[in-house]
Amino acid sequence: MTSRHIFIALLVPLTWGFGFALAKAGLDHFSPLLLMGMRFLIAALVLVWFVPVPRGFLKKICGISFIAATLQYGLTFSGLARMEATPAVLLVQAEVIFGVIFAAFLLGEKPSNKQIVGIAISCLGMLTIVGAPSLQGQFFGVVLILAGTLAFALGQVLIRQMKGAITGFQLTAWMGVMAGPQMIFAATLFEGDLVMQILTAPMVAWGTVLYLGLIMTVVGYSAWYFILARYPVPMVMPVLLLLPVATILGAVTFLGERPDIVVLLGGAVVIFGVGTVIIDPSAYIRRHRS
Repeated sequence: MTSRHIFIALLVPLTWGFGFALAKAGLDHFSPLLLMGMRFLIAALVLVWFVPVPRGFLKKICGISFIAATLQYGLTFSGLARMEATPAVLLVQAEVIFGVIFAAFLLGEKPSNKQIVGIAISCLGMLTIVGAPSLQGQFFGVVLILAGTLAFALGQVLIRQMKGAITGFQLTAWMGVMAGPQMIFAATLFEGDLVMQILTAPMVAWGTVLYLGLIMTVVGYSAWYFILARYPVPMVMPVLLLLPVATILGAVTFLGERPDIVVLLGGAVVIFGVGTVIIDPSAYIRRHRS
């Protein structure tokens, strides 16, 4: 990669990682589905004017939006509201494991021996995190986080079944168009008085909403699709290993979290296992030779 492209690639884990930590702060005022609903509505309002309507795919995108956005973010951020950001983002890495498993069953993509070993290592790390003393009493939050990663992995497989029929920007914009109202409606049913939350929200909370909608979603996903369009997936995926690092830095800096050594040890094992799953050395060799 050129130095410019490396900088753009680093924007992805930085914007997403800090966004995950800031979302934890936003959850002190806004309920999870309301916060995520506003995030996706803002992103949709920015992006939808620049991409064509994906005619013939709106029904499918609506279903994917429910699974990969409404259900996934509803579960994940409800879990985040019940635990610290550091162990939460480390557990979110399970989406890679579930993604490989779903791809094997639904797409017939048999995992390699290296990926199987990586999955086993990651599971060991996650068991270490769940067993950490600092997570006592947070089991429900852990279950919600892991359920959210299941929904995310399933959603990504459903997206892959579309076989690139629409662009990433189209998908991001129109998922926002559909997921935003879905989340607001679900928040109305399950999260109480939304009007009161909105009317009493301090400026800091609104700053979090704007960051999630504009920086984390619009800038972060724009950088992600920019890099994906120019480099092979196996070369790009490893940059996501920096996401939990950025989240932990954000959690320590903005939230004052002090993760215990057991969580950090388990997280290191998880990241090593996930790296084993997603890093493909042959892609680097092919790129270098070409």
